[in-house]
Amino acid sequence: MTENITNKPTSNVDSAEIAKFEAMAPIWWDKKGAFKALHDINGLRVDYIDQHAPLAGKRVLDVGCGGGILSEAMAALGAEVTGIDMGESPLAVAKYHLADSGLSVDYQHATAEEFSEIHPHDFDVVTCLELLEHVPDPSSVVSACKKLVKPGGHVFFATLNRNPKSYLFAIIAAEYILGLVRKGTHSYSKFIKPSELEHCATTAGLTFQDLTGLHYNPFLRKYSLGGNTHVNYLMYFRKLNLRT
Repeated sequence: MTENITNKPTSNVDSAEIAKFEAMAPIWWDKKGAFKALHDINGLRVDYIDQHAPLAGKRVLDVGCGGGILSEAMAALGAEVTGIDMGESPLAVAKYHLADSGLSVDYQHATAEEFSEIHPHDFDVVTCLELLEHVPDPSSVVSACKKLVKPGGHVFFATLNRNPKSYLFAIIAAEYILGLVRKGTHSYSKFIKPSELEHCATTAGLTFQDLTGLHYNPFLRKYSLGGNTHVNYLMYFRKLNLRT
């Protein structure tokens, strides 16, 4: 396992990352604002999850739920959703937006590690999308997700690959040229190669199921799934060891 994903800090919360998203919380549900990209890709993400693990009736945990974009979408498909995050302002926004949605989501202030101690083996599906590149120790979150999911359950990760192309597209193009996300949203050194994430997850006890890329066409201004994983990607695992 590489150094990029296995450093062990004393705390797995980056205060600078929390502050960054706290400051943007008021515009979380502005579909033309700083989180436009998250809104634009949300349908693709939810469809991918639902295709591999039909959400209706499932008990689902959304790790790093932020303002609730993914959580609400999964609840709308009939899942019993809990969302956890360490940002108080994003959680407040999520709860405020939920009140007008007619949906039900249980939002809680906690890290994945803390929550796994209270709710081990408690969820049919665990999602952790666009979070791993914002925490000091991604491997700790991956292990917590494995602990949180029931035997036989499903775990989904989404993050950014680490290579020259991802630096060009995810930072230079997305942040500075196209303005798809706010400048400073990402740090290239925290990007994670698919091979690193797969090794980390299988070491934690998860079994690899699928990998797909997420792509943006700047001419059509549309996102799509499939093909190469050079920049954004989603990775799907199951916990097939029925005794842990």
